[in-house]
Amino acid sequence: MSITSHRPDVSSGGGLPFRLVATDLDGTLLNSAETVSDRTRAALAATVAAGALHIIVTGRSATWARPVFDEIGYTGLAVCGQGAQVYDAGVHRLLTSVTLDRRLAALALGKIEAETGPLAVAANQDGLDGSVLAGPGYELQIGSDLPIVQVDSSELLTTPLSKLYIQHPRLTDDDLAHVARQVAGDLVGVTMAGPGIVELLPLGLSKATGLAVAAHRLGVKAAGTIAFGDMPNDVPMFAWAAHGVAMANAHEQLLAVAAEVTAGNDEDGVAVVLERLFPAA
Repeated sequence: MSITSHRPDVSSGGGLPFRLVATDLDGTLLNSAETVSDRTRAALAATVAAGALHIIVTGRSATWARPVFDEIGYTGLAVCGQGAQVYDAGVHRLLTSVTLDRRLAALALGKIEAETGPLAVAANQDGLDGSVLAGPGYELQIGSDLPIVQVDSSELLTTPLSKLYIQHPRLTDDDLAHVARQVAGDLVGVTMAGPGIVELLPLGLSKATGLAVAAHRLGVKAAGTIAFGDMPNDVPMFAWAAHGVAMANAHEQLLAVAAEVTAGNDEDGVAVVLERLFPAA
């Protein structure tokens, strides 16, 4: 059973509680097995059948997300790379792509390491075929389908990039993100997207900026959007959308700003809410 993701006419509200359903991927739409349960697929299908749109908004690059989209049968628009990419999964085409200024990225890394000591760093290459270049000591903790290339540190900033990943041997993810934001927040955006995933982004970029671009293409406004997420990188998306729903397994920063908390991603938390809002006929 595939996730239905065609794009119905939503030029009028038609009495729908929300016209756009935006779901994060890891920890939200996907369960721990990195797939979507039959119950959640059915709830999404009923939502689309009622006339709403579903869009996936993920920190994964399009390259990293594509195997998941193929597995779950998703063919709609997606916001990838923390908002850097608006991607048409049905035709495998990037509609927008924002890159990280590598000079600013190098300055930011220098400022952060001056405070923390040496970091393990990885770089996400831009484009549909972009790999992750992992420097010494960097260990990617989720997403087994993402191509990883082990490189020397001197090679990390040699190609166009969408973002950098940083890790520290002692600091927690939250502490590392805090330090990075304090010392380099005027150069790059900083977000925490999951365990071991602190990211440096183009300044001002977020899931909210990418979702706003995609929603405009779909003819939907923030006031008609409900968003689901689990990590601090979803905070801007919640601020943009009319209604933010955090998973029970969500980070405390997201729980603090959520309008609603649902069940965890392994308990079909997205479906629990959608079944209430868009009951199957």
